[in-house]
Amino acid sequence: MHPLDNIIWTALTTRQTQFAQSFGKARRFTREVGPLAGAETLGDEGYASLAGLVGDGTTVGLFLNDPYEPRSGWEFVAGAPLLQMVAENDARLSSNGHVKIEQLGDKDSAEMLELTSLTKPGPFGTRTHELGYYVGIRDGGKLVAMAGERLKVPGYTEVSAVCTHPGHLGKGYAGVLLCEVMRAIRSRGETPFLHVRAANTRAVTLYERLGFRIRWRGHFAALRSIR
Repeated sequence: MHPLDNIIWTALTTRQTQFAQSFGKARRFTREVGPLAGAETLGDEGYASLAGLVGDGTTVGLFLNDPYEPRSGWEFVAGAPLLQMVAENDARLSSNGHVKIEQLGDKDSAEMLELTSLTKPGPFGTRTHELGYYVGIRDGGKLVAMAGERLKVPGYTEVSAVCTHPGHLGKGYAGVLLCEVMRAIRSRGETPFLHVRAANTRAVTLYERLGFRIRWRGHFAALRSIR
């Protein structure tokens, strides 16, 4: 199996076991990190393990090969077609000397949550920033753009949480931060990849310009456990 197949399960059973909660054949990130979860295989046993892991009323996010089909014990909350893109080549990474990039950490957690809550790049919790290298751009002292790392598997690290405040779009901040995170990933001898909603054509166009190519077409599903 390729390291990028069944990516959430692979991450939680290889490079990110320290963030994993487990039950049977299922794994999920700790609640403070985020809702992403996976199973060794998503058949009856996999879903039963997920139910035992999350408990009643808890929502988890899954990456599926096919659109979610109704299943007893689960309520579909939201979902969308999803693309996995990989930057296999060494595309030239642009830079902008007029923009100051700063590394983000614990002290910036509240601002990161505020920005991701506004822009909704994907699930982001109080400890998501602990998953890797996060960088941001400020304007007047306020965090207005950010990007960082999320899923990690052997040889690959995901670029994630790429977002810009609506009042600062069109300034090239996303591209600058993407390139910085990609630079850090490549400096470790790893390959950058990412996930994006298929309908987000603006983002897909940017990612293709930076050398990303579609590897996998699947679906994101947010499901709530019910009994």
